[in-house]
Amino acid sequence: MPSQDAVRAVWDTIQQNPNLKYLGGFDNDTLVSSCALNVIPNLTRGCRPYGVIENVVTHPEFRRQGFGKAVLEQALANAWSMDCYKVMLLTGRKDEGTYRFYESAGFDRNAKQAFLAKPPKAQSGSRGFLSPSPNTTPAKTGSTTGMRVRTRRFTESIPPFGGSNE
Repeated sequence: MPSQDAVRAVWDTIQQNPNLKYLGGFDNDTLVSSCALNVIPNLTRGCRPYGVIENVVTHPEFRRQGFGKAVLEQALANAWSMDCYKVMLLTGRKDEGTYRFYESAGFDRNAKQAFLAKPPKAQSGSRGFLSPSPNTTPAKTGSTTGMRVRTRRFTESIPPFGGSNE
């Protein structure tokens, strides 16, 4: 578990970013349901952002009482007010009841297919961080052996669409 100082630092960062929203459902003064909405700026779709909802949680004693659905409705209202052209919701749950709940809140389970990548396991002694070169990534072995992918942060101009960034 992270320290209180680490949690406070992350919370302060979240609070300073207008594109990150944490929404809570309360029973009197008790938080019983919550979710996170991330609004991501976008260069396609007329430069309209899109939203991603994650970490939808409702305390077991308060499920099936409308708290979770109310939190999702508020998250969607926030996204639409920020001109998002779509909102995606990700869940790690695999049960049909959860899928039906999200559908009842306006989400379509068949609209897109999600793929998830996780970082490789860190080498011992690395404190959980890998240290690749900041500007190049070696390709995996195979027909592209030796190929390098260069990354560059665009700071002075709009990145080109289609074609190389170099």
